[in-house]
Amino acid sequence: MYTIPKLKSFSAAALDKAVEKLLAALKQEAAAVKSEADWKTFRDRWMARKNGVLTELNDLWLKAAPKEAKRDVGQRVNQIKAAVEGEVRKAEDIQLHPAGGPSARSASDTLDITLPGIRRPLGAEHPVIKTMHEIVSVFRNLGYSVQEGPVIETDYYNFEALNFPPNHPARDTQDTLFIAGQESKPQRERLLLRTHTSPVQIRTMEKIKPPVRIVIPGKVHRNDPSDASHSPMIHHVEGLAVDTNITFCDLKGTLDHAMKALFGSSVKTSFRPSFFPFTEPSAEMMVSCFICGGSGKRGSEPCRPCKQTGWIEILGCGMVDPNVYGFVAYDPRKVSGFAFGMGADRIAILKYGVDDIQLFFNGDVRFLGQFG
Repeated sequence: MYTIPKLKSFSAAALDKAVEKLLAALKQEAAAVKSEADWKTFRDRWMARKNGVLTELNDLWLKAAPKEAKRDVGQRVNQIKAAVEGEVRKAEDIQLHPAGGPSARSASDTLDITLPGIRRPLGAEHPVIKTMHEIVSVFRNLGYSVQEGPVIETDYYNFEALNFPPNHPARDTQDTLFIAGQESKPQRERLLLRTHTSPVQIRTMEKIKPPVRIVIPGKVHRNDPSDASHSPMIHHVEGLAVDTNITFCDLKGTLDHAMKALFGSSVKTSFRPSFFPFTEPSAEMMVSCFICGGSGKRGSEPCRPCKQTGWIEILGCGMVDPNVYGFVAYDPRKVSGFAFGMGADRIAILKYGVDDIQLFFNGDVRFLGQFG
């Protein structure tokens, strides 16, 4: 087996003689390759990074060459490297493609660009995200812009600026998840996982003067135990419209149009008084059950989604409380507005007839694949 000699002379004649001997040894070893195992041994002997012949050439010839001879030595090392790669490739063709040698390999590797491409299959859109996009699309068609904000919020934006003063009893209904280690901070600066996307309304009004028309999709978190109808993470879509002379009639007309766009033109809406700290007056909006048609029955069986009432609660809404405008430097004597919020998960449950919200988050492809 050929061993790389140390060069005593770096003259052109000495280099040519050493290269000739090395290439002869290369061809002799290549001719001895008779199997795939022989080819791997041959390849590693000449091309291995740590102790291959090419690596030794760099150490014994190129690095050891005097400065004036490095160019000539480098040219010959590159010549040897090209010869080694060629012999290794040729031996591979003979051993791995014995039927036709290099030509057979080239034929099998040819890419026919006229054939259709191989596409990677893509998953379907998640039913909750799909529902959220549909809701957002309805309001975008009405001229609303989409706004987003941080999931980790401060107490100020999540509560105080939305007319939840410290120690207000309505804070308890939010089931808030607080970030640990915040006790040393002032209360308004303490961090938490937002319980609604309403903080984005405040952040937007701080930056934009009326008129404002925004829709806000996003994840929110609440300390709810997981069961068939609750999850610690849910998806909200909220909206806000602020301008001059906006009335409750505008709110009712906007939401009535949106529900008909989502559930069909035959759907009816009903508004019932409620309470939210950041709206006054406030209401819960019901839609006539689009599953049983408002009858409360599905054939001879009672309709479970509407609990036989013929109505389904969809969202909360109301006119923005004038106190909220004080946090964003709006003049409540000049502007008015309305806000609304709905759970995309709840609407997806009703739309797709799912009886357990946990199915949306378990990641079972067999379940999610039905909505592709």
